[in-house]
Amino acid sequence: MHRHGVAAAVAAAVVMAAIGGARGADVVISINKATQSMSVLVDGVASYDWVVSTGVGGGPHSGTYRPGRMERKWASRKYNMAPMPHSIFFDGNYAIHGTVKISQLGRRASKGCVRLHPNNAAVLFDLVGRNRSSTTIVVADSTHVAATPVIEPSVAAPQPPAYVEPPGQTAPEDLASRSIQTRRN
Repeated sequence: MHRHGVAAAVAAAVVMAAIGGARGADVVISINKATQSMSVLVDGVASYDWVVSTGVGGGPHSGTYRPGRMERKWASRKYNMAPMPHSIFFDGNYAIHGTVKISQLGRRASKGCVRLHPNNAAVLFDLVGRNRSSTTIVVADSTHVAATPVIEPSVAAPQPPAYVEPPGQTAPEDLASRSIQTRRN
């Protein structure tokens, strides 16, 4: 690598570290075959929910996977060169990829791959590309991976003002043993 290339690579690494890209986010791609849906969690927070099409024969296999080969442009040699843009292979020849058959999304239609709208496939491909080593793909028959609940910071309830005895009515040492009574006008 030339000196200029090394300097550019170092600069890019510094920028990525500054914006948090060096660590990578934990990405979970949760595919529910019963509902034909995909939920994408980033650091435990549900970030995307998309409709998909899985295999008419029940594929892909239920289980937990890591992303394998990734191909921005791909066509299936097995199925008449069908386009498979933004392919993320994970279970043998099964992949998550974009489809031109958008009208079939939401029902089983593929030979076992997970089909997505092409725009969603591009978003997912880029997300996984940036976080490949920390991405998990979970395929289930009827559930999704649960997102981490977002807990809002609690706001302390306002405290009633401290009771102050009018001057001259009670000695300070009596305040601790005396119960506070409300007065009605």
